[in-house]
This record gives sequence, C-alpha cells and structure tokens, in this order.
Amino acid sequence: MPESLVAVIDAFPYLLQGSLVTLAVVAGALSFGLLVGAPLAIGQVYGGALIRRSVGLYVWFFRGIPLLVFLFLFYFGLCTALGINLSAFTVAIIVLGLISSAYQSQIIRGAIQSLPEGQLKAARALGMSDIKAIVNIIIPQALRLSIPGFSNEYSILLKDSAVTYALGVAEIMARAHFVATRTYHHFPLYFAAGLIFMILTWLGVKVLRLLEDRVRIPGYSHN
Repeated sequence: MPESLVAVIDAFPYLLQGSLVTLAVVAGALSFGLLVGAPLAIGQVYGGALIRRSVGLYVWFFRGIPLLVFLFLFYFGLCTALGINLSAFTVAIIVLGLISSAYQSQIIRGAIQSLPEGQLKAARALGMSDIKAIVNIIIPQALRLSIPGFSNEYSILLKDSAVTYALGVAEIMARAHFVATRTYHHFPLYFAAGLIFMILTWLGVKVLRLLEDRVRIPGYSHN
C-alpha cells in the first residue's frame, strides 16, 4: 500500500475530529449571525432614515474587509488591547458570525420585502402593534423564504472556517496541515481535507433543503 494512502488512513480519524470543530464553528456563526442579522433586516426595512443608513454602514463594513484581517484584528488587536481573554475558537465564531450577520440581514431583508405589503396593514386593522405584527406574522414567513439563502450562507461559512486555522483553531485544515508537515504527504492529506469539506457542504445543503420542503406551505406563494 502506498505510503501516502497509509498516511491518509492513519490521519482520517484525526481529520474527522476536526470536522466536529468545523461544524461547531459554522453552527455557532450561523446562529450568531441570525440573531444579529434579523434585527438589522427589520431595522433596514421598517426603521427611519438614520437606522437604515446605520445598518447599511454596518453591512458595508463587515462585507468590505477580508476575513483574515478581521480575525487578526479581533484576536491579536482588540482582545489584547482590552485585556479580554477569549479562545481562538470563540473569536472565530464571533468574527464569522458578525460577517455572516451582514449577509444574513440582506437575505432576510429581501424576503421581507417580497411579502405583500397588505399583511402589515391588515394586522394594524386588527389592532396589532407593528412590533407584534412583524414578530408574529412577517418574520416567520421571511425566515421560511430565506432558507435557500441560508443554504448558500452555510456553504460560504463552511469554506471560510478553514481560514480560522491561522488562529490555531483545530479544525479540518489545521489538522491536515499539522499531519502533512510531519509526514510530508501534503497532496493526499489536503485532498482528503477537501473531500471532507465537500461532503459536509453536501450534507448541510441537503438538510436545509429538507427543512425547506418541510416548512413549505402547499399552494402558498409570496408573489
């Protein structure tokens, strides 16, 4: 058996452990991004001019600077300057989550704007406040319509998570690099890491598509 194949087989359990770290980072970033992105989307659609401009600036800022710069800025710059002791894993989730919130806010904003305007007016006519109508009527529909966009965001976050190895996060790429530098079988190990990323991407998108089918309302159209 070729030595390169033996190296991959021996390292495979180690790489799979890294996939759990990768999935934890992605899940944390997606959740954090949703918690921040949903209010941003609401503010951009229903807020005043100042709020809309502020959200636009936030989105522009977090979409305009490379991920690696943000990781170094937060981990080696901000945390050190403020004396905050956060692990590389935590910083990775926060930074990826903040960047993802900018993209998720636009996904949700588009979903909200695709809904009929009459729904909010009808809720007001029934005596509901705007906040109650948005939370109970608009947002559930918008989240349902946003699932295809979340699938794309999941794929992007999964690939971006590989950059967090620069901070020492023990995800897939970091473990593949660690083994490769000691066995000198770089190509097969990085290829194996790439295959794991591809499988995780396929599985995640498949789960989100199943979720989309499950929450779809037969005969319902937002057009």
